[in-house]
Amino acid sequence: MVNTASVKQYGLYVDGEWIETKKEMNVLDKYTQETAAKVSVAEKHHVDQAVQGAKQALKTSFSPYTRYEVLMKVAELLVARKEEFAQVLAIEVGKPIRESRGEVERAAQTLQLSAEEAKRIHGDGVPVESAAGSENRMAFTVRVPVGVIAAITPFNVPLNLVCHKIGPALAAGNTVVLKPAEVTPICALKLAALFQEAGLPTGRLQIVTGDGEQIGTWLLDNPDVNMFTFTGSPRVGELIRSKAGLRKVALELGNNSATVVHSDANIEQAASLISQKSFNNAGQVCISVQRVYVHQEVYTTFIEKLKEKTQQLVVGNPMSEETDIGPMIRLKEVERVDAWVQEAKSQGAIIEVGGKANGSFYAPTILTNVKDNMKVCRQEIFGPVVAVAIYTEIDEVIARVNDSEYGLQAGLFTNDLSFAMKAAREIEVGGLIVNDASTYRVDHMPYGGVKNSGSGKEGPKYAIEEMTEERIIVLNL
Repeated sequence: MVNTASVKQYGLYVDGEWIETKKEMNVLDKYTQETAAKVSVAEKHHVDQAVQGAKQALKTSFSPYTRYEVLMKVAELLVARKEEFAQVLAIEVGKPIRESRGEVERAAQTLQLSAEEAKRIHGDGVPVESAAGSENRMAFTVRVPVGVIAAITPFNVPLNLVCHKIGPALAAGNTVVLKPAEVTPICALKLAALFQEAGLPTGRLQIVTGDGEQIGTWLLDNPDVNMFTFTGSPRVGELIRSKAGLRKVALELGNNSATVVHSDANIEQAASLISQKSFNNAGQVCISVQRVYVHQEVYTTFIEKLKEKTQQLVVGNPMSEETDIGPMIRLKEVERVDAWVQEAKSQGAIIEVGGKANGSFYAPTILTNVKDNMKVCRQEIFGPVVAVAIYTEIDEVIARVNDSEYGLQAGLFTNDLSFAMKAAREIEVGGLIVNDASTYRVDHMPYGGVKNSGSGKEGPKYAIEEMTEERIIVLNL
């Protein structure tokens, strides 16, 4: 039974004020399935007020160095309160506590990187004087803020991915209206309190919570929103792009990440990294390893090592220091993943490890004897499931990796430089990770995909380019 006195209440954050609304939504502890918090649900007038407040805030000066100071201060506060935020992540996401601490650390680094980039935004000299008749002219470019940015973030990395949108946007001089995922909004709201404490000018950050589809529609219908940055499903990303019109859009969407294990690979290394990085956050990461292609010469050895290492993973309470894999985000997602696995089994796939649901948990699962047209290979499973297939030729495996509507990141284990270079040229992804799994990411690298995996880049330096406009200044002297 839930002790209602222990359930925390969170309001919207609009124009520097915390606003509680009549309608609320429950945020569940993903391990106990009990209510952990109640969060206010925004109505249309709240969203309009947030956008208008963000637009008004643009009229007040916010110098690059002040942006730097505020972002650095929030990063410091986040580090000081690491355990507090990690525990919130473990509760609202179900992410194991050790992994949650890592996310808090990365979020702080993302803000630090954004702070540094605030001091590096620059333009270029343009030699207009080299054109006939322009000998007395000089020109240069500057980068100016886009304006009001609507940021819509997912449930799976609800702190660091929020920082990847808020950090660069504020560093570039924009204002932000943030809509966090309805199932994991608490970290974003607590982060807003840190920005308030750090002295962020009123109106620069607004947070509206509630139904994603409804709030997203209100934001899209508001002409004062200048840009949309979204991380989530291709279906929603396509809808945003279709309704945004001529406004800027940056999309980080799905993937069914492939990792190739070649005949000359370090099999111990490959099995270790793939077992670690296939099941992080219960596989609910868009660059989690989903498809593994193993050369026939090393297939048997690789499968045995992968099974051995996967069976050592601990599934359980995310608050436990021993836990490697926590619960999935919703019970219906557990049911969906299990349905996909059972369908693959009925089509001839072999369940080597796992393949079982237990309440909000799904056991880490390895499938073999899979076919490329099975749902577990063609679509994004977003769960703790890896499908392993055999290949014989380099050209064959490149073609099979590319036979996907997605193209975010891929991994390749090989010591063959010519294969690595060929893969770099021919595999259709935003990022190729050599001698590591597709899941590798650090926060200052350019991160984004091709095909149905989206458009635009994350990573503070690269996101700032998306979140600014280039303006040319020509002087007639």
